[in-house]
Formats: sequence, structure tokens, C-alpha cells
Amino acid sequence: MFCDELKIKVRAGNGGDGCISFRREKFVAKGGPNGGDGGNGGNIVIKTNLNLNTLSNLVNKKEYKAPKGENGMGSNMYGKRGENLEIEVPIGTMIFNSDKSKILADLSKEEDEIIIAKGGKGGMGNAHFVSSVRQTPRFAETGEPGEEKEIVMELKLVADIGIIGLPSAGKSTLISVISNARPKIAEYHFTTLIPNLGVVNMSKFGGDANDSFVVADIPGLIEGASQGKGLGHQFLKHIARTQVLIHVIDGYLENADKNFKTINKELKDFDKTLAKKTQIVVINKIDLLDDEALKTKKKELRKAYKKGEIFEISSVTHEGLKPLLFEISKRLIEFRRNLRNNPPEESEGMTVLKPHLEKVPFILEKIKKTKSHKTFKISGTRINRLAIMTDIRNPEGLERMYIYMEKLGIKKLINKKGATFGDFIEINGKKIPYRK
Repeated sequence: MFCDELKIKVRAGNGGDGCISFRREKFVAKGGPNGGDGGNGGNIVIKTNLNLNTLSNLVNKKEYKAPKGENGMGSNMYGKRGENLEIEVPIGTMIFNSDKSKILADLSKEEDEIIIAKGGKGGMGNAHFVSSVRQTPRFAETGEPGEEKEIVMELKLVADIGIIGLPSAGKSTLISVISNARPKIAEYHFTTLIPNLGVVNMSKFGGDANDSFVVADIPGLIEGASQGKGLGHQFLKHIARTQVLIHVIDGYLENADKNFKTINKELKDFDKTLAKKTQIVVINKIDLLDDEALKTKKKELRKAYKKGEIFEISSVTHEGLKPLLFEISKRLIEFRRNLRNNPPEESEGMTVLKPHLEKVPFILEKIKKTKSHKTFKISGTRINRLAIMTDIRNPEGLERMYIYMEKLGIKKLINKKGATFGDFIEINGKKIPYRK
């Protein structure tokens, strides 16, 4: 089964809880706290696999969870970190957020990978909270929850050459004789239901093996494909990464110029950049035409295609294939040379947020008022994480929150806003009683 788009849920592992423990040994009078830290949760990593060409290996599972980190233990023993969960996808996979409004990653090369969901940080054990005023801390941090999100993965095949044309123009036969692809071939329209990918070894045709290239056969293009008719609308996106298009014209059909225009109109309607790609135009099935009919066919096609050579081939008898393949190889060599001389500008990449360097450590989102009290809703990356990892049911944990709220200036702000006894401070869903 071929699958080129999929929505899944990913959930990274939670961090392990820190441990509350004290050293208790015979003849050791003041052992002190020795609770170890919890392990970090496992990340969800998406990476490319050269041997895959479809997302079908992921179809039967809609949710992926990474292992959580182990809790810390006594004797300052750290919990084991959760293992990363790796999801393998084909080269050419793009990753979007759930509504596809933002691209998160474009895995277009071998060994590309991205941490799509980061595991939660392990909580610190009580050994970290010793101070001159707190000799025996009886609290530890809870583990941070791992990231959870819904993503859409969309595959755009990575091929140097795309073969396009109307159904039954001979695209599948062509890719089967020039490459290692083995598509289904039959004498009826829409035999090819999925794109076929193959490698053309130029050494088999008298060329250099280093000039070999990857070719893709795009099925089902008909008039109206860009609006969803036929099968082509599902696969037009796979042409996006190709450098050159081989436009195959069925030499046995009438109106070669109209057929040529039909396909190009669908490319333009789907994405204007596709219509601007370099095309090599080929008349196929010349074994069925005499010299006069072929001459008429080329004259007919020239009405629509006025630039460049028109190649004449027969995929069945292999006539004309060698000049075509050497022209393709020549175009690709030129393309790669230009790419080396004028490399595209690198994107800035994903922004890494560092909470401790935020200019504004927190914001007062709103004040909810009732007859009996007010609730001050506070948010901020650093204070949110602190609230998540602190057990406010523990008196010492609650005291820690009060200390940090004072250090960050939260207490000073809400005092100015008229906070009084009986009010609450809400941080990440946790309500903390106001203390003057």
C-alpha cells in the first residue's frame, strides 16, 4: 500500500521524579539528604531511512509514546533516562503541525533527523535543596511532562527526473526499460495507481555510472487533475522536488499540441513553479508510426512547444532511448554544477527557546474576580516549568514557590494590583494561596 500523507500523535516521555531520601548509616551522626535526580524522559525522533519510499509502515499506529525516565533513588542514585523512540520515514518527508499551517521539518537527505517531541526533564532530588537555612529538605521536584503534539507527515518523493503525460502515454513502460523500477503495465487507462521510483544506471547505456539518476513516474494526470479529477491530484506534489520533467506524448493519439497544453495547464493550476521546470518533450510509440505520420505529429506538437528538441522514442523497441538518456544526464550535470556555484541560502532553522534568557520572565494574563476573592493568572516559560515540577501540597514545596515568586517579582506586581488575604495566584493550572 502506498501512503504519502499521515496524521499521528507523538508523546515524549515524562521525566522521572526526584527522590526524597536521607543517608542513614550506623555510626554516621549527620548523614544528610541523599535523594537522587529523576532521569529525563525519552524524545520522539523522526529520521530518514533510505530503504523506505512510502509512509505505509506507519499507517496502523496512530499514537507513539516514548518511555518515561525512572525516578531518582537514595544514595544519590540518578534514575535511568528514557530511551528515545525513533520513527523512520522516507527521504523527502515534510512534517507539519496538525492543521498544516506551519512546517516543522523537511527531511530531504539521507540521515536527516529531528527531535519532534522533547522528553520531560527529570526532577531534582532533595540533595539539591540543602542550604544554610534548610539542612534537611523534605521535598524534591516532580518530573516534567514530555511534549505532546499532533503532526502531519507528507511525503514528496525525491527524484531527479519526473515523467509526466496523459494516461497510457507509455510512462510506465519507459521507466521499466530505463531503470530498475518494475511497475504494472497493461493496455488500459490508469493502470498505474501510485508513483513508481527507479534508478537509471547510465553505465548500462554507455555512460558514466557516476551520472546515474533517480526517476519517478507520476500517474493519472488528466484534464482537471489540479482540481481533484482522476488520480493525478494526489501525486502532483511529488513533481516538486524533481529538477527536470520528461513530458511523454502518445504518438498514436491525435491533437498532440492540445495534449501537451492540457498537462502544462494542470501543472500551472496546481503550482506555478511546476510549470516553470525544465521539460524534455518526447514523442513515444514511434514504432506504430510511419515517417510521414511522425513528421505530421512533430509539426502538430510544434504549435504548442516552440523551444528545444523533440525526442522520438519507442519504449517497446528501445529506439531513441540512448540519445534521450544522455540529454537528461547532460541537463542534470548542468543543474548540479549551477547548484554548486550558486548554493541556496540556508534557512535560519528552528528557534531554540531558552527560558532563563527571556526578557520578560512572566506576564499577568488576567484577574478573575468573584464575590469572595480574586485570582491572578500568571504565565511564563520559567515559572510554568517550576509550577509543573513542584508539589505544592508539600509545605516545603509550597514555600519554594513563594520564594521564586518573590524573586521574579510576581508578588510585587500582584500587590500593586490589590491582592489581599484569601486571593489566589494561578500558575499552569495550580492555585497557590496569596501570602503577604
